[in-house]
Amino acid sequence: MQSGKSFTRWLPLIGLTFAVFVFNTSEFMPIGLLTDIASDLHISDARAGLLISVYAWVVAIMSLPLMIMVSKMELKRLLLSVVGLFVVSHVASAFAEGYYTLMLSRIGVACAHSIFWSIAPPLAVRTVPDGKRALGLSTIATGSSVAMVVGLPLGRVVGLYIGWRMTFFSIAVISAVIFVFLLAVFPQLQSRGRFSVGKLPVLLGNRVLVGVFIMAVLFATAHYTGYSYIEPFLGKVAGMSPDAVTATLVVFGASGMLGSIAFSKYYMKNRRRFAFITTITPALCLLVMQAAAMSVVAMVIVCIIWGAMATAFNIAFQDNTIRFAPEDATSIGMSIFSGIFNLGIGSGAYIGGLVVTHFSLSHIGYAGAAIGLAATAYCVSRFFPNMRRREEATSQNAGSL
Repeated sequence: MQSGKSFTRWLPLIGLTFAVFVFNTSEFMPIGLLTDIASDLHISDARAGLLISVYAWVVAIMSLPLMIMVSKMELKRLLLSVVGLFVVSHVASAFAEGYYTLMLSRIGVACAHSIFWSIAPPLAVRTVPDGKRALGLSTIATGSSVAMVVGLPLGRVVGLYIGWRMTFFSIAVISAVIFVFLLAVFPQLQSRGRFSVGKLPVLLGNRVLVGVFIMAVLFATAHYTGYSYIEPFLGKVAGMSPDAVTATLVVFGASGMLGSIAFSKYYMKNRRRFAFITTITPALCLLVMQAAAMSVVAMVIVCIIWGAMATAFNIAFQDNTIRFAPEDATSIGMSIFSGIFNLGIGSGAYIGGLVVTHFSLSHIGYAGAAIGLAATAYCVSRFFPNMRRREEATSQNAGSL
């Protein structure tokens, strides 16, 4: 009987993990279906590519204002509302009559994404049994990694054989099933207080939290300066065949599971050391990209280490956001983190494009490494000292009570 109750405690996290899987699959799905969408709607590839850009911009801009608007809602109701919007928007994508209706439906998905990623990590922490915080966050990250390994190729196959519209419709159906599952198993959780715009100066006056956001944008910019162009780099610089490129990208995504495992095993033992390793290692991987391209084996090893540490960084700094944000503003903190991370994604892709255009595709690693090493320097010189002072002050206050 006790084991049955124990398993039931994990059902909300299982539902969240499946939701993470479909949200992440949907976010990057247009990348694999871009040519088919452009052909079917009689538009250029560049115009179809705006579906991806506008999605990222909406997430970056709307994460904070949308989360402030819904910050008072009971959390189960909010989660179900977001998943419901996600389902409806994908049905609209599947039946879109033209480019602008498809764009509008993707904006709906982006709005759902903005709120979902603001509440998913805090919900994972609140629903797992006591003492399992790290495992809850790493499980969420695993759902994200599986989406990159399984979700995107599977969506691509569906799109090739029965059309891109059915890919979006399939996501809607799967999401509807997840909606029903969450409706059945997710507990009611009260919001920890309404957050107003007037409280933002207090939140942004938290030096440690602001440091988390600075680390997020620097890291995302560094990572996506290289990762945005990893496919042509592997083919043209590393000289891999198309099949080898595909296999390497799958391995890159799968390595995120290793980062998730590393987080659950080692993060709580020394959080600062873990943050340092997960910041500097991807920068070093970017630095050696061109040299590693001389050997397929070396390139694959670099991708595995890079992918694992990038995922571990993301989970660790999500935890720092939840840990250092005021209790009534954890979801708001996560919304800022999500928005600024997406700003880093766009900035990295832009910088990578400038390097490719004005210098060479083979140099993207050096550009990303420079930003990544700057993030490491900031981490050591400013972020860690602020974190240490905050923890000492908290400890002293607790001791005086």
